[in-house]
Amino acid sequence: MNPFEQVEIGKTGVRVTRLGLGGAPLSGMVLANGLYGGTGRDEAIRIVQRAYDLGIRYFDTAPHYGNGRSEARYGAVLANLPRESFVVSTKVSRVLDPVQPGDLSPNEDGSPNFKGVFDFTRDGIFRALEESLNRLKLDHVEIIYLHDADQYNGDGKSEALRTALPAMVELREQGAVKAIGAGMNEWQMPAEFIRNFDLDVILLAGRFTLLDHDAYPEFLPLCQQRGVKIVVGGPYNSGILARDLDQPVSFNYAPAAKQWIDRARALKAICDSHGVPLKAAALQYPLAHPVVASVIPGAQSIAELEDNVEMSEVAIPPALWSDLKSQGLIPKDAKVPA
Repeated sequence: MNPFEQVEIGKTGVRVTRLGLGGAPLSGMVLANGLYGGTGRDEAIRIVQRAYDLGIRYFDTAPHYGNGRSEARYGAVLANLPRESFVVSTKVSRVLDPVQPGDLSPNEDGSPNFKGVFDFTRDGIFRALEESLNRLKLDHVEIIYLHDADQYNGDGKSEALRTALPAMVELREQGAVKAIGAGMNEWQMPAEFIRNFDLDVILLAGRFTLLDHDAYPEFLPLCQQRGVKIVVGGPYNSGILARDLDQPVSFNYAPAAKQWIDRARALKAICDSHGVPLKAAALQYPLAHPVVASVIPGAQSIAELEDNVEMSEVAIPPALWSDLKSQGLIPKDAKVPA
């Protein structure tokens, strides 16, 4: 696979590289018992610059990632690069309000600490975008996703349909953004959204991977029918497909259950038999489906970033995919890399 090939999101004019960079680990977030995130500011900035130097041109972030830290760290690099040379997506639904000193660990640059507050109103959507642009030090982003409506403690679906998504459509009509969609860890609510709105792209984290095909039978065909592209977040399922399976691993941002570890070991055994790293198969597999535009693994270090690029370029023999199908580890009708 060529990780730097660019694919258009519908007819928006937005073109993303097949391999993008996820922004959560860059924020210093720590999830899943410390198995995820924790990157310091200086290293995060080096990662972003190295990603650009390697040829990655799609960068995803969100206010929620480190309560603004991910966006600010991206901005420290991207604001100094030719704006037409890269694509940025960020997320709306949360705004950041100041908190009292000591409520969060201090930011490295001494700026105020913030906490994320859900706000699905029109004013909240517009405010979230404006504040993201200030942190990114950019005059626009190409894509905005409605973030984590499935995690909101109110009625995220109805509020999204009533106020948030109409506001996002308005921003697209104004030309403030070129593409809109939703970013979540489930597919059921985004399915409802694309049945009711003309969305361009869904950032789906962890539900269409080499390990987890929950979205495959129903959601991917729906996206194909509606002309909606998918960006795959969490292609390693928050670590289980990228780490030593004899050590503690995470799945879906929590310690992995035995059933997932056993399945991952079965995948790895077939990959090993063909001399292919499990990470390579995990990165390349989703991209074979015609609705998938990009995969966006995060990176906690330059070494991880460079390994992601290397894994995306590994040649994988067709027999590996045939073996995965025959063992029932991927669907028999799954699209696989050529």
